[in-house]
Amino acid sequence: MRTHSWMLIVGLGIGAAACAPAETEVETTTATEEAPKLVSEVMTQEAQTALTPDEVFTQLKQGNERFVEGRLTPRDWVAQAEATASGQYPKAAVLSCLDSRVPPEIVFDQGIGDLFVGRIAGNFENRDMLGSLEFATAAAGTPLIVVLGHTQCGAIKGAVAGVELGNLTAMLRENLDEVLETVREIQAAADPETDAVVQAAIEENVRRTIRDILADSEVISGLVESGEVGIVGGFYDLATGRVTWLDT
Repeated sequence: MRTHSWMLIVGLGIGAAACAPAETEVETTTATEEAPKLVSEVMTQEAQTALTPDEVFTQLKQGNERFVEGRLTPRDWVAQAEATASGQYPKAAVLSCLDSRVPPEIVFDQGIGDLFVGRIAGNFENRDMLGSLEFATAAAGTPLIVVLGHTQCGAIKGAVAGVELGNLTAMLRENLDEVLETVREIQAAADPETDAVVQAAIEENVRRTIRDILADSEVISGLVESGEVGIVGGFYDLATGRVTWLDT
């Protein structure tokens, strides 16, 4: 009887051992990927004063390359908003189209307080825009003006097609008719509805806008002549995200 009891106890022990879960090696991660450091610094008056127009132009070109390659700078937007609340010292003023697909701060990978941005359908200058650009440069110290058009511009297409729509009609006629006339003279053999003429008009509009800014603003032309301010033009490709700079 005792033998049977002992054998039962031993059997139960062996069974319990067989049913016990085996010890498993717990995997531990010793190296974790660090979150990217957020940029919270903003433009200061000292930094703005130290920048030349050429240096700002280079920074914008580099920023567009980062945008195209998907390497946008990680930023602490709230910290930048707080840091710029008491003042602003932008490095460039961008005259851009109203188009929602062309956000200059993102296209050039810039933060809060880095850019003045004036937007109007067709990215042309008028008295209000000239006054704004004079404020940006002469009053606020910005060393570079960028006139930025874009491919497939609806305002240019509307002007080519002779769109009739409220105040838009007058705006296009007053500001873009001269551009279209020039382009049609250059490409007299082409169909005025073709994409080639539209693109030529987009580029000519940027060049003409730069000429008009310099002709109509003694303040800005004087700053450009002295070398304190630069002015450049380009167009943004909606399909690729790349800015092509024009020889202006």
